[in-house]
Amino acid sequence: MKERRAQDRICVAMTGASGVAYGIRLVEVLLTAGVQVYLLISDAARVVCREELGLDLPEKPEAVAQFLNAHFGLEKPGLLSVYAPYDWYAPVASGSNAPRAMVICPCSGGTLAAIAHGLSDNLTERAADVMLKEGRKLVLVPRESPVSTIHLENMLSLARMGVRILPASPGFYHRPRRIEDLVDFMVARVLDQIDVANQIGRRWGD
Repeated sequence: MKERRAQDRICVAMTGASGVAYGIRLVEVLLTAGVQVYLLISDAARVVCREELGLDLPEKPEAVAQFLNAHFGLEKPGLLSVYAPYDWYAPVASGSNAPRAMVICPCSGGTLAAIAHGLSDNLTERAADVMLKEGRKLVLVPRESPVSTIHLENMLSLARMGVRILPASPGFYHRPRRIEDLVDFMVARVLDQIDVANQIGRRWGD
């Protein structure tokens, strides 16, 4: 079997901020599009999944992959790999096997600060550090309001490094009728940033 190319692999991390629906939907759309996904979920994100979506994710990474494949109703599972928060043997922990892009969605203020200051205390932070040092695309989706001076300074610092800061602030020109419409609006913007073609929402002028 031919090895998948780096451009086919995307890392998605979900941290403890509100708005985990964006991350779950992003993973679903990527897998449906045939993209190999490396998924990192913090312990806090598990709590948010349960509180906001009613999804009680299993503890073991392999069980999480099986759970989400079934939840999405995928006919061809196998594209999703889930890694524990401190699995230093995961591919995303090294620049020698880095994915094409990484999205942290949602991105907590703590994760934002850790990346901005070069900390690598868990796999998400290390993977983000790898993306920066390798010059790969890194997209952060913070979901916090209001934001403090610390948040703003960290965002500015990362933006100057080339990181895409994409706050979870959906538009309304597509006249959303459901929460899912707002989620899809943001997910489509994320997909645009990582160069994954999509038609999940109406664009301006269409």
